[in-house]
Amino acid sequence: MDFLLEEASETGDVLQIPWKVAVIDDERDIFEVTRLSLSRLKVDDRPLQLLYADSGATGYQLLQEHPDTAVAFIDVVMESPEAGLLLVEKIRSSLKNHAVRIILRTGQPNQHPEEFVIQEYDINDYKAKTELTNIKLKTCIYSAIRAYRDIMTISNTQQGMEKVIASSQAVLRSRTLHQFGSAVLQQLLDLLNIQSSEVYLVSQSTDLYGDKVNNVLAATGENIQIDEELSSPILPDHVRELVNFVIAGGENQLSDFAFLARFDVGDGAANVLYASLAKPLDALQAKLLQMFASNVALIFESLYTKESIQETQKELLLVIGDAIEQRSKETGMHVRRVALMCELLAKKLGQSSDFCETIRYASPLHDIGKIGIPEHILHKHGKLDAQEWAIMQTHAELGYQLLKKTKRVIAKMGAIIAHDHHEKWDGSGYPRQLAGLAIPLEARIMAVVDVLDALGSRRSYKEAWPDEQIIALLKAERGKHFDPQLVDIVLEGYSEFKAIRLQLPDPDLGAS
Repeated sequence: MDFLLEEASETGDVLQIPWKVAVIDDERDIFEVTRLSLSRLKVDDRPLQLLYADSGATGYQLLQEHPDTAVAFIDVVMESPEAGLLLVEKIRSSLKNHAVRIILRTGQPNQHPEEFVIQEYDINDYKAKTELTNIKLKTCIYSAIRAYRDIMTISNTQQGMEKVIASSQAVLRSRTLHQFGSAVLQQLLDLLNIQSSEVYLVSQSTDLYGDKVNNVLAATGENIQIDEELSSPILPDHVRELVNFVIAGGENQLSDFAFLARFDVGDGAANVLYASLAKPLDALQAKLLQMFASNVALIFESLYTKESIQETQKELLLVIGDAIEQRSKETGMHVRRVALMCELLAKKLGQSSDFCETIRYASPLHDIGKIGIPEHILHKHGKLDAQEWAIMQTHAELGYQLLKKTKRVIAKMGAIIAHDHHEKWDGSGYPRQLAGLAIPLEARIMAVVDVLDALGSRRSYKEAWPDEQIIALLKAERGKHFDPQLVDIVLEGYSEFKAIRLQLPDPDLGAS
């Protein structure tokens, strides 16, 4: 049973949540006297809500159902001479509630001496029932509730710091601008205690050719869809319509449970923040969200330009690989397939995310040295003679020489792959006759993947091999041409590697 001593009052539009005060006593009259004494009392402009239980057992259940109780007056003697003391132990140990201020009351002070009780039990005060006059009861309530308020302030600050640390770790782990922006946005929502099903921060700008471009800078929520190719959030139709509406000059007419605002950030560019909310924002929350939306684009403007340059560089590596393969009368899809296959094999091997991403973009450079091989050798339909074969083999060293002076990690790995991907596990490869683990891992991965894709693809001089024949060759060359561990991984996940070949078939030739 509970009583709200005064209806929740309003300050502006904000309801004042009452302080919960529990009275646990087997004498109903004690509760009624307490209720009358505290009638219309407020602490920090918040009313009191009295909760009642008549035994240690029901008191435990009451505090279990109301963990946010600020103060509990507990009678020592109820269904047993020590029922109140046992309840105190259960509150602190079983419920692990160390915030509620516990005030023991007793009608038999000589039965449980005050000094003993204060020392042995985690309580905040110990009073004889005759002591708590009307004035002293109110004084006791003021003191206890303010102590509870301060404890909760410290606790909330600690939780806030934990959220900052956890969110900061998420921000630092971000590997793309979209992940970074989303992590920062989620951190802000956590710190402000904003519950939302979805939030989008969208930047709309006009490019050099007059086209409107929407970039999702950040997004949070359980139902956010990610573009797998770009690893960025996909803007839903209903959000896109709202963004375009606001950019065109429309006014926000959404309900209190949604937030929509536009912020101009430069010539021809604006940010739009959209949030679907569990409850309306207060003034501080709205202001800080607006500050985030208006300022984050200043960071993104610089970072997005840098990321665009990096992505362009990665795409150019694929284009270079395509060009080399086409000069060799191969198809450009080969380099794109081996890029994905190398990444897949590296992941299955348990390599770091940095290694997996780097090998994806470095692998298209594996045959870059063929740019220095004469076309009559590259395009010869028949078998190369000894002299021609010796010239062809120089492409490994040529590729290495082209890339070795760079300080960029992708090109560094590209140099290693170009140099050593024709080495063989048994030491019979070229150009350095390396064997076993002396062959760099990235080159061993490329060696398996290059052959795997080449055999499964149709060429002007051969048909694609059937899967059974490819698997048989991999098994035969295990420990000879190829690293045995890598062969085992490829065979175990063969269907996944084949799926990449089917996903990116050779143009005009089809896939096997």
